[in-house]
Amino acid sequence: MGFRTTDALILSGVLTVGAILLPAAPAGALPEWQPPPVNSCGETGFDPLRRQTAPEPAPQQPDPTIRIQIPVPEITQVPIPGPPPDTTRIEPEALPEDPCAAPCPDIRDNPKPPPVTTPPEGTPAESDPTTDAPAPTTTAPGGSGSGGLPKLPRIEITPETEPIPIPVPGGEPPEPQPMPAPDVQPPAAAPTAPPVALPRVDSVDLVNQITGHGSVNRTDIRWGVDGTDLGLMWENQPGQVAVVFGDTFGKGWEPIGAGTGDQDWRSNTIAYSSNHDLAEGLVLDNFVQDTRCHATEILDSRKIRNFEITTIPTSGFAIGERQYLSYMSVNRWSRIPGMWWTNQGGLAWSDDNGRTWTKSQWARWDNLFGLGRFQVAAMAPQGDYVYMFGTPNGRMGVIGLARVPRAQVLNKTAYQYWINGGWTAADGANELLATPLVSGTASELSVRYDPDSGQWQMVYLDLQRHQIVLRTAAEPQGTWTEPVGLLDTDDYPTAYGGFIHPWSTAKDLYFTMSAWNSYNVYLMHATLNRED
Repeated sequence: MGFRTTDALILSGVLTVGAILLPAAPAGALPEWQPPPVNSCGETGFDPLRRQTAPEPAPQQPDPTIRIQIPVPEITQVPIPGPPPDTTRIEPEALPEDPCAAPCPDIRDNPKPPPVTTPPEGTPAESDPTTDAPAPTTTAPGGSGSGGLPKLPRIEITPETEPIPIPVPGGEPPEPQPMPAPDVQPPAAAPTAPPVALPRVDSVDLVNQITGHGSVNRTDIRWGVDGTDLGLMWENQPGQVAVVFGDTFGKGWEPIGAGTGDQDWRSNTIAYSSNHDLAEGLVLDNFVQDTRCHATEILDSRKIRNFEITTIPTSGFAIGERQYLSYMSVNRWSRIPGMWWTNQGGLAWSDDNGRTWTKSQWARWDNLFGLGRFQVAAMAPQGDYVYMFGTPNGRMGVIGLARVPRAQVLNKTAYQYWINGGWTAADGANELLATPLVSGTASELSVRYDPDSGQWQMVYLDLQRHQIVLRTAAEPQGTWTEPVGLLDTDDYPTAYGGFIHPWSTAKDLYFTMSAWNSYNVYLMHATLNRED
Protein backbone atom coordinates (compact mmCIF):
# COMPACT_ATOMS: atom_id res chain seq x y z
CA MET A 1 0.00 0.00 0.00
CA GLY A 2 2.11 2.90 -1.23
CA PHE A 3 5.32 0.86 -0.89
CA ARG A 4 7.43 0.74 -4.01
CA THR A 5 10.60 -1.17 -4.71
CA THR A 6 12.58 2.03 -5.11
CA ASP A 7 11.51 3.08 -1.62
CA ALA A 8 13.52 0.13 -0.32
CA LEU A 9 16.99 1.44 -1.16
CA ILE A 10 18.71 0.61 2.07
CA LEU A 11 22.19 0.24 3.42
CA SER A 12 21.96 -2.61 5.93
CA GLY A 13 25.32 -2.00 7.43
CA VAL A 14 24.27 1.31 8.41
CA LEU A 15 24.88 -0.93 11.03
CA THR A 16 27.68 -0.14 8.56
CA VAL A 17 27.65 3.31 7.08
CA GLY A 18 29.82 4.83 9.77
CA ALA A 19 32.73 2.59 8.90
CA ILE A 20 33.04 4.25 5.48
CA LEU A 21 33.63 7.68 6.94
CA LEU A 22 36.20 6.77 9.56
CA PRO A 23 39.19 9.12 9.48
CA ALA A 24 41.88 8.44 6.94
CA ALA A 25 44.63 5.99 7.74
CA PRO A 26 47.90 7.45 8.98
CA ALA A 27 50.78 7.60 6.59
CA GLY A 28 52.72 4.39 6.40
CA ALA A 29 53.60 1.47 4.24
CA LEU A 30 50.60 -0.42 2.90
CA PRO A 31 50.63 -4.09 2.00
CA GLU A 32 51.49 -4.63 -1.62
CA TRP A 33 48.71 -4.95 -4.13
CA GLN A 34 47.72 -8.48 -4.98
CA PRO A 35 44.83 -9.90 -6.99
CA PRO A 36 41.68 -10.89 -5.10
CA PRO A 37 41.68 -14.44 -3.69
CA VAL A 38 40.24 -17.34 -5.68
CA ASN A 39 38.39 -20.26 -4.09
CA SER A 40 38.90 -23.91 -5.00
CA CYS A 41 36.27 -23.62 -7.72
CA GLY A 42 38.11 -20.81 -9.47
CA GLU A 43 35.67 -18.11 -8.33
CA THR A 44 37.08 -14.71 -7.45
CA GLY A 45 36.39 -13.52 -3.93
CA PHE A 46 36.97 -10.25 -2.08
CA ASP A 47 39.97 -8.92 -0.21
CA PRO A 48 38.89 -6.63 2.68
CA LEU A 49 42.43 -5.46 3.49
CA ARG A 50 43.52 -1.95 2.51
CA ARG A 51 46.35 -2.32 0.01
CA GLN A 52 48.41 -0.35 -2.44
CA THR A 53 46.62 0.45 -5.67
CA ALA A 54 46.78 -1.95 -8.58
CA PRO A 55 49.64 -1.51 -11.06
CA GLU A 56 48.99 1.26 -13.59
CA PRO A 57 45.50 2.13 -12.41
CA ALA A 58 43.27 3.96 -14.83
CA PRO A 59 43.28 7.70 -14.11
CA GLN A 60 40.17 8.84 -12.30
CA GLN A 61 38.62 12.15 -13.24
CA PRO A 62 36.90 14.01 -10.43
CA ASP A 63 33.14 14.30 -10.80
CA PRO A 64 32.35 18.04 -11.11
CA THR A 65 28.63 17.48 -10.53
CA ILE A 66 26.91 18.97 -7.48
CA ARG A 67 23.88 16.88 -6.58
CA ILE A 68 21.06 18.39 -4.56
CA GLN A 69 18.21 16.23 -3.30
CA ILE A 70 14.84 17.83 -2.62
CA PRO A 71 12.51 15.90 -0.27
CA VAL A 72 9.09 15.16 -1.75
CA PRO A 73 6.44 13.94 0.74
CA GLU A 74 4.56 10.79 -0.25
CA ILE A 75 1.59 9.45 1.68
CA THR A 76 2.19 5.75 2.34
CA GLN A 77 -0.72 3.70 3.61
CA VAL A 78 0.37 1.14 6.21
CA PRO A 79 -2.12 -1.67 6.92
CA ILE A 80 -2.31 -2.47 10.64
CA PRO A 81 -2.19 -5.31 11.47
CA GLY A 82 0.15 -6.19 8.65
CA PRO A 83 0.35 -9.46 6.74
CA PRO A 84 1.32 -12.51 8.80
CA PRO A 85 4.90 -13.76 8.51
CA ASP A 86 5.57 -16.18 5.68
CA THR A 87 6.41 -19.48 7.35
CA THR A 88 6.88 -21.49 4.15
CA ARG A 89 9.80 -23.85 4.68
CA ILE A 90 11.24 -26.76 2.72
CA GLU A 91 13.61 -29.55 3.63
CA PRO A 92 16.96 -28.61 2.09
CA GLU A 93 18.24 -30.88 -0.63
CA ALA A 94 21.70 -32.39 -0.26
CA LEU A 95 24.46 -30.41 -1.95
CA PRO A 96 26.05 -31.99 -5.04
CA GLU A 97 28.99 -34.31 -4.42
CA ASP A 98 31.05 -32.07 -6.66
CA PRO A 99 31.60 -28.99 -4.46
CA CYS A 100 31.96 -26.83 -7.58
CA ALA A 101 28.68 -27.94 -9.17
CA ALA A 102 25.73 -25.55 -9.05
CA PRO A 103 22.93 -27.23 -7.03
CA CYS A 104 20.22 -25.26 -8.86
CA PRO A 105 21.50 -24.45 -12.37
CA ASP A 106 17.93 -23.72 -13.45
CA ILE A 107 17.74 -20.92 -10.88
CA ARG A 108 21.20 -19.43 -10.68
CA ASP A 109 24.04 -18.89 -13.08
CA ASN A 110 27.47 -17.97 -11.83
CA PRO A 111 28.36 -14.47 -13.05
CA LYS A 112 31.60 -12.83 -12.08
CA PRO A 113 30.89 -9.76 -9.96
CA PRO A 114 32.67 -6.52 -10.78
CA PRO A 115 35.87 -5.78 -8.89
CA VAL A 116 35.44 -4.05 -5.55
CA THR A 117 37.51 -1.10 -4.47
CA THR A 118 37.48 0.81 -1.23
CA PRO A 119 35.59 4.11 -1.53
CA PRO A 120 37.97 7.09 -1.47
CA GLU A 121 38.54 8.55 1.98
CA GLY A 122 35.76 10.99 2.81
CA THR A 123 33.35 9.68 0.19
CA PRO A 124 29.75 9.83 1.44
CA ALA A 125 27.93 6.55 1.65
CA GLU A 126 25.89 5.98 -1.50
CA SER A 127 24.05 9.30 -1.05
CA ASP A 128 20.80 8.57 0.84
CA PRO A 129 20.20 4.93 1.75
CA THR A 130 16.41 5.06 1.61
CA THR A 131 15.32 7.26 -1.24
CA ASP A 132 14.27 7.02 -4.85
CA ALA A 133 16.81 8.06 -7.43
CA PRO A 134 14.87 9.23 -10.51
CA ALA A 135 16.39 11.23 -13.28
CA PRO A 136 17.31 14.79 -12.32
CA THR A 137 14.52 17.29 -12.79
CA THR A 138 16.80 20.30 -13.09
CA THR A 139 20.33 20.57 -14.36
CA ALA A 140 22.64 23.49 -14.85
CA PRO A 141 25.52 22.49 -17.12
CA GLY A 142 28.84 24.01 -16.43
CA GLY A 143 30.82 25.89 -19.00
CA SER A 144 33.47 28.49 -19.59
CA GLY A 145 32.28 31.98 -19.00
CA SER A 146 33.39 35.05 -20.86
CA GLY A 147 36.66 36.58 -19.96
CA GLY A 148 38.30 33.24 -19.14
CA LEU A 149 36.19 32.50 -16.09
CA PRO A 150 36.70 28.97 -14.68
CA LYS A 151 34.30 26.23 -15.69
CA LEU A 152 31.35 26.00 -13.33
CA PRO A 153 30.25 22.66 -11.89
CA ARG A 154 27.18 20.93 -13.24
CA ILE A 155 24.24 20.97 -10.83
CA GLU A 156 21.67 18.19 -10.57
CA ILE A 157 18.49 18.51 -8.53
CA THR A 158 16.67 15.26 -7.87
CA PRO A 159 13.42 14.63 -6.01
CA GLU A 160 13.79 12.47 -2.90
CA THR A 161 10.72 10.53 -1.86
CA GLU A 162 10.03 10.94 1.85
CA PRO A 163 7.32 8.46 2.91
CA ILE A 164 4.72 9.65 5.40
CA PRO A 165 3.19 6.48 6.89
CA ILE A 166 -0.57 6.62 7.46
CA PRO A 167 -2.08 3.65 9.37
CA VAL A 168 -5.12 2.07 7.73
CA PRO A 169 -7.14 -1.01 8.73
CA GLY A 170 -5.31 -4.22 7.88
CA GLY A 171 -5.85 -7.94 8.11
CA GLU A 172 -6.46 -10.31 10.97
CA PRO A 173 -4.52 -9.50 14.14
CA PRO A 174 -2.02 -12.09 15.37
CA GLU A 175 -3.13 -14.45 18.08
CA PRO A 176 -2.68 -12.71 21.45
CA GLN A 177 0.11 -14.02 23.65
CA PRO A 178 -0.73 -14.41 27.37
CA MET A 179 0.74 -11.65 29.48
CA PRO A 180 3.44 -13.04 31.80
CA ALA A 181 2.55 -12.81 35.46
CA PRO A 182 4.46 -10.02 37.21
CA ASP A 183 7.62 -11.33 38.84
CA VAL A 184 9.50 -8.37 40.24
CA GLN A 185 12.92 -9.46 41.47
CA PRO A 186 14.18 -8.08 44.80
CA PRO A 187 17.18 -5.75 44.71
CA ALA A 188 20.59 -7.33 45.12
CA ALA A 189 24.11 -6.03 45.53
CA ALA A 190 26.39 -6.44 42.54
CA PRO A 191 29.75 -4.81 43.22
CA THR A 192 32.33 -4.78 40.49
CA ALA A 193 34.95 -7.51 40.64
CA PRO A 194 38.67 -6.72 40.66
CA PRO A 195 40.15 -6.29 37.18
CA VAL A 196 41.56 -9.34 35.47
CA ALA A 197 44.85 -9.51 33.60
CA LEU A 198 44.87 -7.50 30.40
CA PRO A 199 44.81 -9.80 27.35
CA ARG A 200 47.60 -9.40 24.85
CA VAL A 201 46.84 -9.86 21.17
CA ASP A 202 49.74 -11.68 19.56
CA SER A 203 48.25 -11.86 16.07
CA VAL A 204 45.04 -11.37 14.11
CA ASP A 205 44.55 -13.15 10.80
CA LEU A 206 41.86 -13.42 8.17
CA VAL A 207 40.79 -17.09 8.04
CA ASN A 208 38.23 -17.16 5.24
CA GLN A 209 35.47 -15.36 3.41
CA ILE A 210 32.23 -16.87 4.72
CA THR A 211 29.62 -15.48 2.34
CA GLY A 212 29.27 -14.24 -1.20
CA HIS A 213 30.86 -14.89 -4.54
CA GLY A 214 34.21 -16.63 -4.26
CA SER A 215 33.66 -17.81 -0.69
CA VAL A 216 34.36 -21.39 0.34
CA ASN A 217 30.64 -21.73 1.02
CA ARG A 218 29.56 -20.36 -2.38
CA THR A 219 26.48 -18.88 -0.70
CA ASP A 220 25.44 -16.99 -3.84
CA ILE A 221 25.03 -20.11 -5.98
CA ARG A 222 23.80 -22.46 -3.24
CA TRP A 223 21.37 -20.27 -1.28
CA GLY A 224 20.89 -16.94 -3.05
CA VAL A 225 23.06 -15.06 -0.53
CA ASP A 226 25.21 -12.76 -2.68
CA GLY A 227 25.66 -9.92 -0.21
CA THR A 228 25.03 -9.83 3.54
CA ASP A 229 26.57 -8.82 6.86
CA LEU A 230 26.88 -9.49 10.63
CA GLY A 231 27.07 -13.27 11.16
CA LEU A 232 26.21 -13.46 14.86
CA MET A 233 26.54 -16.95 16.35
CA TRP A 234 25.57 -19.22 19.21
CA GLU A 235 25.62 -22.96 19.91
CA ASN A 236 22.04 -23.95 19.09
CA GLN A 237 22.57 -27.63 19.93
CA PRO A 238 25.57 -29.79 20.83
CA GLY A 239 28.00 -29.86 17.93
CA GLN A 240 26.18 -27.21 15.88
CA VAL A 241 26.33 -23.43 15.66
CA ALA A 242 23.59 -21.17 14.31
CA VAL A 243 24.83 -18.24 12.20
CA VAL A 244 22.43 -15.33 11.63
CA PHE A 245 23.04 -12.65 9.02
CA GLY A 246 21.56 -9.18 8.58
CA ASP A 247 20.03 -7.62 5.48
CA THR A 248 20.65 -10.12 2.70
CA PHE A 249 20.57 -9.66 -1.09
CA GLY A 250 20.51 -12.20 -3.88
CA LYS A 251 20.54 -12.43 -7.65
CA GLY A 252 21.20 -9.10 -9.30
CA TRP A 253 23.10 -7.64 -6.36
CA GLU A 254 26.53 -6.15 -7.00
CA PRO A 255 28.99 -4.49 -4.64
CA ILE A 256 29.64 -1.85 -3.23
CA GLY A 257 27.37 -1.87 -0.18
CA ALA A 258 23.91 -3.21 0.50
CA GLY A 259 21.36 -3.67 -2.24
CA THR A 260 17.87 -2.59 -3.18
CA GLY A 261 14.38 -4.00 -2.84
CA ASP A 262 14.41 -5.59 -6.28
CA GLN A 263 17.56 -7.61 -5.54
CA ASP A 264 15.90 -10.36 -3.50
CA TRP A 265 16.04 -8.43 -0.25
CA ARG A 266 15.56 -10.36 3.00
CA SER A 267 16.00 -8.57 6.31
CA ASN A 268 17.81 -11.54 7.85
CA THR A 269 18.72 -15.18 7.21
CA ILE A 270 20.00 -18.13 9.28
CA ALA A 271 22.53 -20.85 8.51
CA TYR A 272 24.09 -23.72 10.47
CA SER A 273 27.68 -24.83 10.85
CA SER A 274 29.15 -27.95 12.45
CA ASN A 275 32.85 -27.78 11.56
CA HIS A 276 35.08 -27.58 14.61
CA ASP A 277 38.38 -26.90 12.86
CA LEU A 278 37.95 -23.15 12.70
CA ALA A 279 41.56 -22.74 11.62
CA GLU A 280 40.34 -24.03 8.26
CA GLY A 281 37.50 -21.51 8.16
CA LEU A 282 33.81 -21.33 8.99
CA VAL A 283 31.95 -23.83 6.79
CA LEU A 284 28.17 -23.51 6.47
CA ASP A 285 26.21 -26.74 6.19
CA ASN A 286 22.95 -25.17 5.06
CA PHE A 287 20.48 -22.30 5.36
CA VAL A 288 16.83 -22.41 6.34
CA GLN A 289 15.05 -22.22 2.98
CA ASP A 290 11.60 -21.39 1.67
CA THR A 291 12.28 -22.59 -1.89
CA ARG A 292 15.09 -24.51 -3.58
CA CYS A 293 18.47 -22.84 -3.13
CA HIS A 294 16.93 -19.80 -1.46
CA ALA A 295 17.62 -18.72 2.12
CA THR A 296 14.43 -17.43 3.68
CA GLU A 297 13.80 -14.40 5.87
CA ILE A 298 13.29 -15.59 9.45
CA LEU A 299 12.14 -12.36 11.17
CA ASP A 300 9.65 -10.41 9.07
CA SER A 301 9.75 -6.64 8.58
CA ARG A 302 7.39 -4.19 6.94
CA LYS A 303 10.11 -2.64 4.74
CA ILE A 304 8.51 0.80 4.90
CA ARG A 305 10.80 3.71 5.64
CA ASN A 306 9.78 5.94 8.55
CA PHE A 307 7.71 3.02 9.86
CA GLU A 308 9.84 -0.14 9.85
CA ILE A 309 12.46 -0.36 7.16
CA THR A 310 14.02 -3.61 8.42
CA THR A 311 14.43 -5.98 11.39
CA ILE A 312 18.01 -6.76 12.35
CA PRO A 313 19.02 -9.60 14.74
CA THR A 314 21.60 -8.53 17.29
CA SER A 315 22.37 -11.71 19.30
CA GLY A 316 21.21 -15.27 19.81
CA PHE A 317 21.32 -17.91 22.53
CA ALA A 318 19.71 -21.21 23.51
CA ILE A 319 18.12 -22.40 26.76
CA GLY A 320 17.32 -26.06 26.50
CA GLU A 321 15.73 -26.71 23.11
CA ARG A 322 14.36 -23.20 22.74
CA GLN A 323 16.33 -20.65 20.69
CA TYR A 324 16.16 -16.90 21.32
CA LEU A 325 17.04 -13.92 19.15
CA SER A 326 17.32 -10.33 20.24
CA TYR A 327 16.57 -7.90 17.43
CA MET A 328 16.02 -4.24 16.65
CA SER A 329 13.13 -2.89 14.61
CA VAL A 330 14.67 -0.10 12.51
CA ASN A 331 12.41 2.84 11.71
CA ARG A 332 14.83 4.52 9.30
CA TRP A 333 18.51 4.96 8.54
CA SER A 334 20.10 8.36 9.00
CA ARG A 335 22.17 10.43 6.61
CA ILE A 336 24.57 10.88 9.50
CA PRO A 337 27.11 8.04 9.33
CA GLY A 338 26.71 5.52 12.12
CA MET A 339 23.24 6.67 13.15
CA TRP A 340 19.80 5.10 12.79
CA TRP A 341 16.47 5.22 14.61
CA THR A 342 14.68 2.21 16.04
CA ASN A 343 11.09 1.57 17.01
CA GLN A 344 12.09 -0.90 19.70
CA GLY A 345 14.41 -3.71 20.65
CA GLY A 346 12.75 -7.05 21.24
CA LEU A 347 13.01 -10.81 21.64
CA ALA A 348 11.84 -13.66 19.44
CA TRP A 349 11.90 -17.40 20.09
CA SER A 350 11.97 -20.61 18.08
CA ASP A 351 11.02 -24.13 19.15
CA ASP A 352 11.99 -25.81 15.87
CA ASN A 353 15.75 -25.10 15.88
CA GLY A 354 15.45 -21.76 14.12
CA ARG A 355 13.23 -22.70 11.19
CA THR A 356 10.41 -20.40 12.30
CA TRP A 357 10.37 -17.60 14.87
CA THR A 358 7.77 -15.80 16.96
CA LYS A 359 8.26 -12.22 18.14
CA SER A 360 7.28 -11.74 21.76
CA GLN A 361 4.46 -9.23 22.26
CA TRP A 362 5.72 -8.49 25.79
CA ALA A 363 9.52 -8.74 25.81
CA ARG A 364 10.23 -5.52 23.98
CA TRP A 365 11.90 -2.24 24.89
CA ASP A 366 10.19 0.68 23.14
CA ASN A 367 12.35 3.56 22.00
CA LEU A 368 10.29 6.34 23.56
CA PHE A 369 11.53 9.75 22.36
CA GLY A 370 14.69 8.01 21.12
CA LEU A 371 15.93 7.46 24.69
CA GLY A 372 15.85 3.65 24.84
CA ARG A 373 19.02 2.19 26.39
CA PHE A 374 18.51 -1.43 25.25
CA GLN A 375 17.73 -1.04 21.56
CA VAL A 376 20.73 -3.03 20.31
CA ALA A 377 21.19 -5.92 22.73
CA ALA A 378 23.74 -8.70 23.14
CA MET A 379 22.44 -11.45 25.42
CA ALA A 380 24.37 -14.31 27.01
CA PRO A 381 23.23 -16.98 29.51
CA GLN A 382 25.46 -17.94 32.43
CA GLY A 383 24.53 -19.67 35.65
CA ASP A 384 20.99 -18.88 36.81
CA TYR A 385 20.67 -15.76 34.65
CA VAL A 386 20.69 -14.42 31.14
CA TYR A 387 22.63 -11.16 30.93
CA MET A 388 21.62 -8.40 28.52
CA PHE A 389 24.20 -5.84 27.41
CA GLY A 390 22.54 -3.02 25.50
CA THR A 391 23.20 0.21 23.63
CA PRO A 392 20.87 2.86 22.21
CA ASN A 393 20.10 3.09 18.51
CA GLY A 394 23.07 4.17 16.45
CA ARG A 395 26.77 3.76 17.08
CA MET A 396 27.41 6.45 19.65
CA GLY A 397 25.77 5.06 22.80
CA VAL A 398 27.14 3.70 26.06
CA ILE A 399 26.66 0.12 27.28
CA GLY A 400 24.03 -0.73 29.89
CA LEU A 401 23.56 -4.07 31.67
CA ALA A 402 20.52 -6.07 32.80
CA ARG A 403 19.83 -9.64 33.86
CA VAL A 404 16.84 -11.97 34.08
CA PRO A 405 16.32 -15.49 35.49
CA ARG A 406 16.74 -18.09 32.76
CA ALA A 407 13.12 -19.25 33.07
CA GLN A 408 11.77 -15.69 32.71
CA VAL A 409 13.53 -14.45 29.58
CA LEU A 410 10.25 -13.36 27.95
CA ASN A 411 8.93 -11.70 31.13
CA LYS A 412 10.04 -8.09 31.10
CA THR A 413 8.91 -7.53 34.69
CA ALA A 414 11.53 -10.04 35.89
CA TYR A 415 14.48 -8.06 34.51
CA GLN A 416 16.87 -6.22 36.79
CA TYR A 417 19.13 -3.36 35.73
CA TRP A 418 22.61 -2.71 37.02
CA ILE A 419 22.43 0.75 38.63
CA ASN A 420 25.05 2.19 40.99
CA GLY A 421 26.53 -1.15 42.02
CA GLY A 422 23.33 -3.14 42.48
CA TRP A 423 20.59 -4.99 40.63
CA THR A 424 17.45 -2.86 40.57
CA ALA A 425 13.99 -4.16 39.65
CA ALA A 426 12.33 -3.29 36.35
CA ASP A 427 10.19 -0.46 37.63
CA GLY A 428 9.19 2.61 35.67
CA ALA A 429 12.17 4.24 33.98
CA ASN A 430 14.87 2.15 35.66
CA GLU A 431 16.04 0.77 32.34
CA LEU A 432 16.91 4.33 31.31
CA LEU A 433 19.10 4.72 34.42
CA ALA A 434 21.41 1.74 33.89
CA THR A 435 24.94 2.71 34.87
CA PRO A 436 27.35 2.82 31.91
CA LEU A 437 29.36 -0.37 32.05
CA VAL A 438 32.57 0.97 30.51
CA SER A 439 33.84 4.33 29.34
CA GLY A 440 33.28 5.37 25.75
CA THR A 441 30.77 4.33 23.12
CA ALA A 442 30.26 0.95 21.49
CA SER A 443 28.53 -0.58 18.49
CA GLU A 444 27.66 -4.15 17.43
CA LEU A 445 28.26 -5.73 20.81
CA SER A 446 29.14 -9.40 21.15
CA VAL A 447 29.53 -10.91 24.64
CA ARG A 448 30.21 -14.44 25.89
CA TYR A 449 31.31 -16.24 29.02
CA ASP A 450 34.47 -18.24 28.40
CA PRO A 451 34.47 -21.42 30.51
CA ASP A 452 38.10 -22.04 29.60
CA SER A 453 39.29 -19.00 31.57
CA GLY A 454 36.23 -18.35 33.76
CA GLN A 455 36.09 -14.84 32.34
CA TRP A 456 33.76 -12.76 30.18
CA GLN A 457 34.77 -11.54 26.73
CA MET A 458 33.27 -8.52 25.01
CA VAL A 459 33.96 -7.44 21.41
CA TYR A 460 32.61 -4.32 19.72
CA LEU A 461 33.36 -1.58 17.21
CA ASP A 462 34.93 1.50 18.81
CA LEU A 463 34.64 4.43 16.41
CA GLN A 464 36.88 6.72 18.44
CA ARG A 465 39.73 4.22 18.36
CA HIS A 466 39.10 3.15 14.74
CA GLN A 467 39.16 -0.42 16.02
CA ILE A 468 37.20 -3.53 16.74
CA VAL A 469 38.24 -4.09 20.35
CA LEU A 470 38.22 -6.75 23.07
CA ARG A 471 37.57 -6.30 26.79
CA THR A 472 37.53 -9.01 29.50
CA ALA A 473 36.14 -9.18 33.04
CA ALA A 474 35.53 -11.61 35.89
CA GLU A 475 31.84 -10.61 36.23
CA PRO A 476 29.32 -9.16 33.77
CA GLN A 477 29.25 -5.86 35.70
CA GLY A 478 33.05 -5.59 35.55
CA THR A 479 35.56 -4.22 36.27
CA TRP A 480 36.27 -4.61 32.53
CA THR A 481 39.80 -4.27 31.21
CA GLU A 482 40.78 -1.39 28.99
CA PRO A 483 39.98 -2.08 25.31
CA VAL A 484 42.56 -4.06 23.39
CA GLY A 485 42.60 -3.63 19.63
CA LEU A 486 41.78 -6.70 17.55
CA LEU A 487 41.43 -5.11 14.16
CA ASP A 488 42.24 -1.62 12.93
CA THR A 489 39.77 0.02 10.57
CA ASP A 490 42.69 1.88 9.04
CA ASP A 491 43.82 -1.54 7.78
CA TYR A 492 40.29 -2.81 7.07
CA PRO A 493 38.72 0.53 6.18
CA THR A 494 35.10 -0.63 5.82
CA ALA A 495 35.08 -3.19 8.64
CA TYR A 496 32.43 -3.43 11.33
CA GLY A 497 30.77 -6.05 13.51
CA GLY A 498 32.91 -8.45 15.49
CA PHE A 499 30.69 -11.34 16.60
CA ILE A 500 32.42 -14.02 18.67
CA HIS A 501 32.26 -17.68 17.67
CA PRO A 502 30.98 -19.68 20.68
CA TRP A 503 33.76 -22.24 20.31
CA SER A 504 36.46 -19.65 20.92
CA THR A 505 38.77 -20.03 23.90
CA ALA A 506 40.84 -17.77 26.14
CA LYS A 507 43.74 -18.13 23.69
CA ASP A 508 42.02 -18.48 20.32
CA LEU A 509 39.32 -15.91 19.67
CA TYR A 510 37.39 -16.38 16.44
CA PHE A 511 34.98 -13.67 15.33
CA THR A 512 33.11 -12.59 12.23
CA MET A 513 33.91 -9.29 10.55
CA SER A 514 31.73 -7.55 7.97
CA ALA A 515 33.16 -5.33 5.25
CA TRP A 516 30.97 -2.66 3.69
CA ASN A 517 32.78 -2.44 0.34
CA SER A 518 32.25 -6.11 -0.49
CA TYR A 519 29.18 -6.32 1.79
CA ASN A 520 30.06 -9.81 2.94
CA VAL A 521 31.26 -11.60 6.07
CA TYR A 522 34.69 -12.96 7.01
CA LEU A 523 36.07 -15.13 9.82
CA MET A 524 38.96 -13.65 11.77
CA HIS A 525 41.27 -15.37 14.28
CA ALA A 526 42.99 -13.56 17.13
CA THR A 527 45.68 -15.31 19.17
CA LEU A 528 45.53 -14.05 22.75
CA ASN A 529 47.91 -14.18 25.68
CA ARG A 530 46.97 -12.67 29.04
CA GLU A 531 49.60 -10.56 30.75
CA ASP A 532 50.76 -11.74 34.16
